[in-house]
Amino acid sequence: MLFANKPFGYMLILFTLLVVLAGCGVRSDASTGVSPNSPIATASTEVTATSSIPNAASSVAPTATPSASTSISTSSTTTSTSTLPSTSTLPSTSTSTSTSTSTSASTPTVNTTEENIALTNPAQAPILLVTHSKSDYISFLDPATGHFEKLIVGKAPFAIAEGPNHRAYVSTAEGIAVVDTQSRIRVALVPYQTAIGKPQYGEYRPGGMGIAVSPDGKFVYVGVYVSGSSTKSQLEIMDTTKLAVIGSVPIGIRPFDLVTSLDGREVYSIDHDSYSVTAVDSSTHKARTLEAAPFGRGGFEKPHYAVVRGDGHLLLPYQGRGLVVLDPVSGKYETKPLTGNTHQEGVAFTPDGKQMLIVGIGAAGSATGKPNLTVLDVNTYTEKIIPLTRMHQMVASSADGHYAYLTGGVTYADTGWNGMTVVDLQSGAIRELELPDYPLDVQLLSR
Repeated sequence: MLFANKPFGYMLILFTLLVVLAGCGVRSDASTGVSPNSPIATASTEVTATSSIPNAASSVAPTATPSASTSISTSSTTTSTSTLPSTSTLPSTSTSTSTSTSTSASTPTVNTTEENIALTNPAQAPILLVTHSKSDYISFLDPATGHFEKLIVGKAPFAIAEGPNHRAYVSTAEGIAVVDTQSRIRVALVPYQTAIGKPQYGEYRPGGMGIAVSPDGKFVYVGVYVSGSSTKSQLEIMDTTKLAVIGSVPIGIRPFDLVTSLDGREVYSIDHDSYSVTAVDSSTHKARTLEAAPFGRGGFEKPHYAVVRGDGHLLLPYQGRGLVVLDPVSGKYETKPLTGNTHQEGVAFTPDGKQMLIVGIGAAGSATGKPNLTVLDVNTYTEKIIPLTRMHQMVASSADGHYAYLTGGVTYADTGWNGMTVVDLQSGAIRELELPDYPLDVQLLSR
């Protein structure tokens, strides 16, 4: 009696079933929160390194906390993601030789210029050249993302000097490595004339230390340390066209650093264990010894690294106690007071040449303070001292002078660590990158 017209009843039942089934389908998509047309539902092989960071105002760093790093692999792309201290999502690509590092924020930074560049124009993002002194390679490092590519150059690489025409030169325990920075290949490994024995590692390993390129790019100068407390080191001169060493000059002991005069007429070797600077005429190869011992000889009051100011004077810091301002023409110097109270090592100018960055590793000898970074006005000698929680060896400035990049591979008594610290020079905020094999020297790659 309910359906006197049976065909009509059958049609009504069928229509009801269709409505119920359609309703179930809608609830399934809603429960997952994904629409069938959503990009999330579409397979993709693109991977992006992400990073996030809270705002911070303090310039004093609390204990660092490492972040998690996860490796992601697809059939067509191998990329890494790291939690890095920034407020932006950073694009990242890698090759089979590319690696990603973890980051910890001691004092987190706000969104940074370098990370904005990496986001909006990856081709213009800053790249650092770094030596990894406990291995045999340098790296091309993106400090915003932590990604780097390795390039084998020679055992125990110490220092880097960049020249024209996309060339960089690396002092190693085996010879002078010649690198094409555009194609990222090693062009040559030029052996030293000086007999240094088998390659070694560590604080007193023989071989190339400080290295510099002549302003015209025609010659490379490298200080070659020879084992022995009284054996003089050698300044070796390499012709960049012939890719061969064409001469050598005796200098002081353990030449940590080499710099050239602004006109290229002289090369200056900073002779750590001789408490002196050796000035070598680049044409005649005649040498002069310039005294540089403001606190006497003995102990830790030794010269390490130097920069050449616009007036041609060399600036050499000692122990956070004094800055030697050396006139290489007269050989005389004066000592300006410093207050960092820390054993000072690597130095660098900001790009405008107005500020000098000085790395302090902490207590040693007459220095009793903790690690810090001194930002020194080279004309007024006023200081800004930024506390650090770790020891560092070398430093480089970003192209805009906003950041300093400090390496953790300290040579002194093997007291360093595997990483780099990025310091905001305006706020004093810092963040750390993990880098393997004792990163030692660092240079900002020119574009």
